[in-house]
Amino acid sequence: MFNSGIKVRPGPDGIHLFDRNSGTNLLIEEIAPVDSMWAKAPRQVSIALTNTCDLACKYCYAPKTRAILDYDRIVSWLHELDSNGTIGVGFGGGEPTLYPRFAEICSYACRNTGLAVTFTTHGHHLDATLLTALKGNVHFVRLSMDGIGSTYERLRGRSFHSFSQRVQAIKTITPFGINYVVNSDTLPDIDAAAIFAEKSGASEFLLLPEQPTNGCAGITESTSRGLQQWVEHYSGRMRLAVSEIGADGLPTCNPFVNEVGLHAYMHIDANGVLKPNSYAERGVPIGPTGVLSALADLRQNQTRL
Repeated sequence: MFNSGIKVRPGPDGIHLFDRNSGTNLLIEEIAPVDSMWAKAPRQVSIALTNTCDLACKYCYAPKTRAILDYDRIVSWLHELDSNGTIGVGFGGGEPTLYPRFAEICSYACRNTGLAVTFTTHGHHLDATLLTALKGNVHFVRLSMDGIGSTYERLRGRSFHSFSQRVQAIKTITPFGINYVVNSDTLPDIDAAAIFAEKSGASEFLLLPEQPTNGCAGITESTSRGLQQWVEHYSGRMRLAVSEIGADGLPTCNPFVNEVGLHAYMHIDANGVLKPNSYAERGVPIGPTGVLSALADLRQNQTRL
């Protein structure tokens, strides 16, 4: 079993210390590591285990083609990322809980690497059996909730009451946050959604301004202005966060001002293609030489563009 402790990540902003069990981050800016000492892999990596999902949200970014990752390939990537400075891996999809060996890959990552293990889910498969298998093997869970009550049910086609029960269940095994896609349908519910999340015990409310994908135009200008006004007047105690790709116009605080782009984050889709983010249409397939080799190619491609 991996001896979990504080992970040390040198980078352009200093020395980053991270404790995956408590979620504590400490950045020592007074120490400036030379370039050759910087972590080679991004700080955070998301991995789409499968494209399969049993919901049909029209604004979802995930490809609708059938794809699923090989378990042994994922294991090799986890070790490569861990040994090259990545501090956290986030499993997604599609719906990651539909991956046949989902609990097993979470357990493996937690027990055999120093990575913080998270996943993003619609939550409706988090029954007692799966929660028992996940307990002690994940460090944070993100639950997707777009709108509340009838809005949620119209957009996601599932019972909001059932979702609420899953929220109460997940907090018995790990800290969690709420992911909230912001568009013209969900903005009117955002006050009530934030109150629900805070009362439910969420530690974070992640705002995801809708991006153009699968025929959807993305967040409108008027909705974007409404979101900016809401953030400016927000007075709740729960932490707000926003996706980097949708952060324009919003007040943000990022201590890693020099560790951006592929130094901060990358995405591996369910076909094993490395991309700068989950919305990107193109990327570099990960071959036998591994993730860092594909990352070098992706960085070179971006430089040429």
